[in-house]
Amino acid sequence: MARFSQSLSSLTGFARLRHLALFAVLATAALPSTADARVGSYDGIWNVTFATTRGNCSSGYSVPFTVTGSRVSSAGGGRVSGRVNSGGAVAVQVSVGASHASGGGRLAGVNGAGSWKGIISGDPCSGTWQATRS
Repeated sequence: MARFSQSLSSLTGFARLRHLALFAVLATAALPSTADARVGSYDGIWNVTFATTRGNCSSGYSVPFTVTGSRVSSAGGGRVSGRVNSGGAVAVQVSVGASHASGGGRLAGVNGAGSWKGIISGDPCSGTWQATRS
């Protein structure tokens, strides 16, 4: 009987250790990671200037975008949707009336740059973009 009671006691200790380990894992998962904290570091309004390198589209127009967490949206004019990850890589889709474009690139600090392509006023075009955060 002593042996059974000793085995039961060691099982209870093992169960406590499992519970403590599970608690430690859950507590760690609940803490924001460094990568999660960096996602918000791109928050703000970004003024994006587009340049056309291919196609018959006007060049040099600017559009403000808003970044909140990992979400990119319009800060005025047109529909904008997209995401930015913790490393600053960004992918965006923009549409204004019948015109639409998609682009990608990288944000870093208060600047960003990348490329885009789309159909603007019926013409296929592509080019580059540069951004600055206000």
